[in-house]
Amino acid sequence: MSILGLPLFVLLCILLATTASCFTATERFSSKSNKLDTHSFSKPNEVLVQHLDLNLVVDFKQKKLRGKVSLHIENLANTNELFLDSSDLEIKKITLGLEEVPTNFHKGENEKHLGEPLIISIGTDTRIVHIYYSTSPMAKALQWLEPEQTTGKNHPFLLSQSQAILARSWIPCQDTPSVRITYTAQLQVPTGFMAVMSASNPTSLNKSGIYNFEMTQPIPSYLLAIAVGDFRFQSIGPRTGVYAELELLENAAWELADTETMIKAAEKLYGPYRWDRYDLIVLPPSFPFGGMENPRITFLTPTILAGDRSLVSLIAHELAHSWSGNMVTNKTWDDFWLNEGFTTYFEHRIMEEVYGHRLEEMLSVLELSELRKSLDLDFKNRPRDTWLHLNLSGRDPEDGLTVIPYSKGYFFLRSLENTIGRSRWDAFLRLYFDQNAFQTMDSKAFLSYIREHLIGQNQNLEKKLQLEAWIYGPGLPSNCPNPVSEELEQVHQQVDLFLSGAPSASLSIKGWTTHHFLYFLHQLPPDLLPTRLADLDHTFGFTKTKNSEILHAWLLLSLQVGYSITDEIIEEFLIRQGRRKFLIPLYRHLSKTQNGLEKARRIYEQARPGYHGISRQSVEKILGIK
Repeated sequence: MSILGLPLFVLLCILLATTASCFTATERFSSKSNKLDTHSFSKPNEVLVQHLDLNLVVDFKQKKLRGKVSLHIENLANTNELFLDSSDLEIKKITLGLEEVPTNFHKGENEKHLGEPLIISIGTDTRIVHIYYSTSPMAKALQWLEPEQTTGKNHPFLLSQSQAILARSWIPCQDTPSVRITYTAQLQVPTGFMAVMSASNPTSLNKSGIYNFEMTQPIPSYLLAIAVGDFRFQSIGPRTGVYAELELLENAAWELADTETMIKAAEKLYGPYRWDRYDLIVLPPSFPFGGMENPRITFLTPTILAGDRSLVSLIAHELAHSWSGNMVTNKTWDDFWLNEGFTTYFEHRIMEEVYGHRLEEMLSVLELSELRKSLDLDFKNRPRDTWLHLNLSGRDPEDGLTVIPYSKGYFFLRSLENTIGRSRWDAFLRLYFDQNAFQTMDSKAFLSYIREHLIGQNQNLEKKLQLEAWIYGPGLPSNCPNPVSEELEQVHQQVDLFLSGAPSASLSIKGWTTHHFLYFLHQLPPDLLPTRLADLDHTFGFTKTKNSEILHAWLLLSLQVGYSITDEIIEEFLIRQGRRKFLIPLYRHLSKTQNGLEKARRIYEQARPGYHGISRQSVEKILGIK
């Protein structure tokens, strides 16, 4: 033990963190250090965008954003051209400098997934570039919802989803996670509407409809976010609050009440929260993901509102991104695991800290079960996609949004903890976040970092950790952790009883939560008789449950078994919400037969207007719609 009762290794980590070097733009983006991002036309090693000033009008009638963005740049290579990413943007004019001198520009050829480069003539001494533009009504990042698609049914709603490379569809920018920018924004929205962004946000309605924002911490472009609608704010803690439509606000505030406790738990583990506030907004059901970690304001699906706080691990996940992803960011989308694997690991640690080891182990067992199932079914014929270090060149980076970066990444980091020991591993992670704060990371750099700061010359430890096998190999290496949950072992006993013929009313379910029921449903085989599902439904009322996670698992099992009672509920479920996680398995199963495919296409035709473009793209791929 050393002074203050801290282990010597921890103190060494803190000292190293405080002396971490600050790289200049030239050092960070030299031609030697800047790996090419195949998903961006930009050339930040030549001209680097450092700050944005946005001034936009939100036009619900035309479904457009229009106005101006001013880019503050550093010309590292003394070049005469600035390359930006864009997608379906209408460029009105471009000017340079404080004097706004007009300049030439042109768009390059449109490429699948990527949009088109916007190439601007600049001088070697240019420091500000002003772009006057408007978005397309079909901008891929933006969803313009009609009033009937919201909870209140009275007013339209705008929401964005910029990850992975969709920010370019609403702001011309260097749309690569290797570039970080600060920004300010002024939005003009219709009177009576509120607006929020991934920045400092209002907590009350502005009758003028003009809102101003500032993001002082540098962020990558995929974290640029906007939401505009008839919603309000309610505080739930000293630095936390929730935005939601009035019909949901009270329930949302109750459901998310543990957020401040989670922040304190996260800070205890891996250092201070560096984004000032952590607020949340519950969006309309069309939002394509469970959550999006936009800094200072997490975007959330309303399916998290289960009424019993049983799905709040999603909050732990999005909060954890404030360290892994938002603060230490994957350099390209090939290393998405560095965002999501670290975040999933951190999520589990937060859940353990706040809710105890038994719950965390339940979540881990469920995660490993789903990972193994996905490896067997989804990746059987494409093992290369099970590497942590992906190869997404020429592909939509959304193809990397699978269970691999999340769950395989989590179990990789958990294997490191198991081998190294929690105390030493936690000290290393604290150092990792501190020394790499507001910078990018790739797999090669991470391996160098862990070898320098943790492994040293210990070849025996290197061999035990199997680093290369995890990152550059398929499947799960032999040292993959195998968590055990006593809680779920007891659930499995009830599964065995039910499969042996016991009526569902005789099962012992006292104290079961969402996670117990999910595990129970996941263990049931698809060759059950429909009458057995009818027995479960009579006892537990799964078809009528308001818990979206349980309902989704139940509906998928019903499809597999042929329990036709749920047919109308499946259709309603697919139409009323657009969460990609729920849509894909159901549409995929429906499309296995010709009749099912025709039914799925009929449902999709009705549901399509309520889906975000990301969900539409995924479903249309399954249904063979071009």
